[in-house]
Amino acid sequence: MEVQETTAKSILVASKLPDTDYVVNPYTGCVFGCSYCYASFMGRFVGEPFENWGNYLYVKVNAPEVLDKELAALSAEKRTSRVLLSSVTDAYQYAERKYLVTRRILETFIRHDYPGLISVLTKSPLVVRDIDLLTQLRMKEVGMTITTTDDRTSRELEMRAPLASARLDALRQLHEAGIPTYAFIGPLLPHFFDRPDLLEELFAAVADTGVTSLFVEHINLKPYIRNRLVGILSADRPDAAEIYSPERERAARKELDALVESLVARHGLSLRLGRVLTHGE
Repeated sequence: MEVQETTAKSILVASKLPDTDYVVNPYTGCVFGCSYCYASFMGRFVGEPFENWGNYLYVKVNAPEVLDKELAALSAEKRTSRVLLSSVTDAYQYAERKYLVTRRILETFIRHDYPGLISVLTKSPLVVRDIDLLTQLRMKEVGMTITTTDDRTSRELEMRAPLASARLDALRQLHEAGIPTYAFIGPLLPHFFDRPDLLEELFAAVADTGVTSLFVEHINLKPYIRNRLVGILSADRPDAAEIYSPERERAARKELDALVESLVARHGLSLRLGRVLTHGE
């Protein structure tokens, strides 16, 4: 695993994501190496090919200092902006234990008494380490990306990411600490079309943590993502190319949307933005 230290010229970046004004990405790359991740396109900014996703990490060691200056320069109006950690990396991947970049970023927001919402989205239970800081933020929420309740499927598709069971436990701990939480069920994996009972199990597990709202997103099967998925899965699943066919996925969307709507109602949850998202909206 290649880990390099680098410096950033800016860290608070204007966002085109729905419901988010700025994004903060403390790292470039992600060692979790999820095979379905769209963020592998970030490799082009550091000279890394798509196929090397998960095998490199660039640590923005000066990110807290850069953020400090950027927050000081924000107008009063923009200080109410919603900020997401993170959009194209994971703020709590394993290197965070050593570098503490994300922790120092949270400390910077606290020092500035930032009044806007700080939203953290991660796949890592390491986020519970920072409950002491999260509770000090004026407005905050933590989301956990959970794609399955099956640890075997999680390990197959999400490589080195923490297991699904550990993520669910972390959500429960955050909720019990009084921190607003949400789940991000994305991508909706193709096998849910054939096994809706597994999606039911996932929604039930999420609701059991105390979460009351979630985002849901269809899988992004752009060629560079699909090729990586099929290449990884085809050794054990000869029908991987068919399962991850864009045509099959598009045909399943309406039924999956209806299934999600019914599960949200059944488990007393609310669907953020009022719909299942399609990447690129």
